[in-house]
Amino acid sequence: MRKLFSTSVSDNAFSFAMFIFRLGIGGLMLANHGWDKISHFSQKSSQFANPFGLGSTTSFALVVFAEFFCSAFIILGLFTRLAAIPLIIAMSVAFISVHKMNYGSGKGGGEGALIYLICFVLILFMGPGKASLDRFIGK
Repeated sequence: MRKLFSTSVSDNAFSFAMFIFRLGIGGLMLANHGWDKISHFSQKSSQFANPFGLGSTTSFALVVFAEFFCSAFIILGLFTRLAAIPLIIAMSVAFISVHKMNYGSGKGGGEGALIYLICFVLILFMGPGKASLDRFIGK
């Protein structure tokens, strides 16, 4: 009970928490967003938003790269901080451009994009923790 109210954090507890957090947020992004986009690429690419004038297919390919491949890197803890950057960009564009900064959870709301954005910013600043491939590569 005493540990429950403690304000100290051990390195192992932090690393375990970041491991669970990376698996959870990366897995949700990959399974719920990335997999659907990559498996239906040809059907969805021509209808995708084009906020920067790169073309719908190019914009969609960049989002697929972020949501599928970068999420996989975050799950593995491989190039974690670097992999968080495309996801931060994608979620920022989704929240600002697509959802018009509407953070409601109803129809047209960008609450999900905003939550993902906050999570990937956290990963960018906090790093992957000890339970990651980045740690083994860095040794």
